[in-house]
Amino acid sequence: MRSVLIHLISAGAAFVAPVSGAVIYNNLTPNNLMAVASRPGTPSAFEIEAGDDFLLTGAGTINSASFVGLLVPGPTGGSISITDVVVEMYRVFPNDSGPPSVGRVPTRVNSPSDVAFASRDSAASDLSFNTSTLAASFTALNSVQPGGIHPIPNVQTNGNGPITGQEVQINVTFLTPFSLPADHYFFVPQISLSNGGTFYWLSASRPITGAGTTPINPDLQSWTRDDALDPDWLRIGTDIVGIPAAGGAAPTFNAAFSLDGTVAPEPSSAILLAVGVALLSLRKLLPNV
Repeated sequence: MRSVLIHLISAGAAFVAPVSGAVIYNNLTPNNLMAVASRPGTPSAFEIEAGDDFLLTGAGTINSASFVGLLVPGPTGGSISITDVVVEMYRVFPNDSGPPSVGRVPTRVNSPSDVAFASRDSAASDLSFNTSTLAASFTALNSVQPGGIHPIPNVQTNGNGPITGQEVQINVTFLTPFSLPADHYFFVPQISLSNGGTFYWLSASRPITGAGTTPINPDLQSWTRDDALDPDWLRIGTDIVGIPAAGGAAPTFNAAFSLDGTVAPEPSSAILLAVGVALLSLRKLLPNV
């Protein structure tokens, strides 16, 4: 009977091994509270990164992503188009990081790491993308624009004020999917635009609410950095916008994005289900057990 039970438990474990679920994370609920520049570095523009977090409770494969932001023309105007899309995955500091620098940022606790854990780039044929226009003109009430990120003592700027652009949803398919171990990650999308344009990633509901959304715990706030601040990061709400002059608490922001793919069940759940399947099968084989 012991042999039968072992084989049945093994069969049960195999039964739960397939990955489950299509939606890994969803907070695709853009609002007008904040828009943050995010772009890869080019010969004519320094790099800016903005990131928001998600959780993988088991090993996962990320096949696609969607995010919402503004396409804003450059100073000289003219039509703009997307020329490159980069997506990076960061783990939480101190993973993938050196010793923290001293005196440049208020904290690195719960920030993205120094360097990316993995990345994909349309220029390298790692991903394909398409866009859909949500609004021809959309205004965010506050923004973090190029040149708006500073180390101590000039961290708090209150933001760079309203920004208006075309609101778009960018849908990305990873031709080389991300295969990630269970962990806490930051999703960092970057967009290059033609004619000096800039992409601004829009904020989203915080706390995460709405039909189809996937609340997480802990839910960390969004962070950003540019070339000059690298490898450090700043919190968009707590650090850059900061405490209002009239007093009260600094705002905190999430960012509008979703991730689809597959994730393995948590080990504890898999074991419980395997044992349950095994015992049910055993009762059928041995009615008196």
